Amino acid sequence: MLEKVKGTVALLRSKLGDPPETAIVLGSGLGAFAESMSDVEQLAYSEIPNWPVSTAPGHAGSLLKGSMVNKSILVMQGRVHYYEGYSPEQVVFPIRALAEWGIKNLLLTNASGGISYSLTPGDLVLLHDHINFMGFNPLRGENNDDWGERFPDMSYAYNRNLMKILEEAACLEGILLKRGVYIAFAGPSYETPAEIRMARLLGADVVGMSTVPEVITANHMGLNVAAISCVANHAAGMTSERLSEEEVLSEMARSSTRLVILLKRALEIME
Repeated sequence: MLEKVKGTVALLRSKLGDPPETAIVLGSGLGAFAESMSDVEQLAYSEIPNWPVSTAPGHAGSLLKGSMVNKSILVMQGRVHYYEGYSPEQVVFPIRALAEWGIKNLLLTNASGGISYSLTPGDLVLLHDHINFMGFNPLRGENNDDWGERFPDMSYAYNRNLMKILEEAACLEGILLKRGVYIAFAGPSYETPAEIRMARLLGADVVGMSTVPEVITANHMGLNVAAISCVANHAAGMTSERLSEEEVLSEMARSSTRLVILLKRALEIME
């Protein structure tokens, strides 16, 4: 893994130069954020050695380096998921490579189902904790002490300073940004109504099939992490409607405008 990461980082340095401080991962249907960038340099995931290629709908599969509000940023236009058939190591490989390259801050976004009855489709939720119900941990196996300690603490997996910045940005822009706990299932089937009732009892507010492995790995490597979940639909059993991929992508397209505004203002505030 270490040699693969170093090979990937060598390619990133040769093609994109020095790393920006902040990287943003765009979830399902949220790729429009990249359209607000300027001076963009782009690499398809298929052009990057060892980098897993996105196969899920709504994930363009491109790495972009450019500028926004006069700050250099990196954007992952789409991620890969465990349900696509990738191993846990492959799912978090991009995070390993970005951290090794020198990224300091990681802002994650995702599409989710709303578990809490206080949430409705279109809501933006700032994650402050998560429940790993995926059945694996990406840190399993031999530990590389140069990357992080064997048993990393997850008490503050979501960086409090980045959370404060995002909430300040939301306030300045008049955007309602709620807080919540994310629970991750492996997918790709949507959760059953019984599983959603269980998740609600466990304290989860939103549900999805990503993000948690990335957060664990980023913490292991010392990155500052924050995550925003865009509620695409009510979770299974909360309404009589059946869940669909089309519904998720449609709602994410509507939510992307507010997300772009929020992230832009947050980048302005960040030192």
